[in-house]
Amino acid sequence: MQSLPKAEQLLEQINSKTKLGDLRKMAKEIKMDHALAIELWSSGDFLPRQLGILIMDNKVLTQDMIDKLDKDIQAHPLNERNQLIDWLMANQLAKNKKTIALMESWENSPSPLQRRIFWYYQARLRWVGQASPENTEYLLSAIEANIAREAPEVQWAMNFAAGWIGIYDKKFRARCIAIGEETGLYKGEMVSKGCTPDYLPEFIAIESNKRGL
Repeated sequence: MQSLPKAEQLLEQINSKTKLGDLRKMAKEIKMDHALAIELWSSGDFLPRQLGILIMDNKVLTQDMIDKLDKDIQAHPLNERNQLIDWLMANQLAKNKKTIALMESWENSPSPLQRRIFWYYQARLRWVGQASPENTEYLLSAIEANIAREAPEVQWAMNFAAGWIGIYDKKFRARCIAIGEETGLYKGEMVSKGCTPDYLPEFIAIESNKRGL
C-alpha cells in the first residue's frame, strides 16, 4: 500500500482535540521543512497553519512572502487572525536579523496585522529584555497620538507596549498609566482567574508589584 504524502499524514492527525503542545511535539520531530510548511499552509485551516509556522525557514521569509501570509491570515476570524500573526512573530520573525529589520519598518504599514507586530515586538523587547531601548520617548508619543484611532488588533499591541514601558521604566510610568485612563481601553473588562487585566493602570500596578519594581 502506498504511503500518504507527509502533509496528508499530518492533516489526518490534526483535529479539534489537537493542542498547541501537540503541534510543538510534531514540529520538534519534523524540524525545519519549509516546503512542507507551505503545503500545510495551503490547507487554509488554523491548526495546520500554526504547525506550518513552526517549521518554516525564517531565512527565506521576504516582505513579499510575509505579505502573502498576511493576506491569507486576514481570511481567518479575529481571534485566529491575531494568534497566527503573533505566532509567526514569536516563532519566526523575532529569530532572524533580516526579519527583525522588517518588523521594525512596519509602524506605518498599510496592514493592521503588520502594525500590530511592530508594536508587539516593541513590547517584547522590554518584556524579555527588561530594559527600555532608546526609542521609548518616541514610541510613547506615537501611542498617545494614534492609539485612539487604531484598529482594535493594533490598539491591543500598542497598549501592551505602553504597559511594559510603564513597568520597567519608572520615569515613564505615570505617563503610561495616563494613557490607560484617557483612552479607557479595557477598563472593567473581565479576565480569567490568574490573568492580568489589560487596563493599563491595573496592568502596570499588578505586574510592577510582582517584580518588586
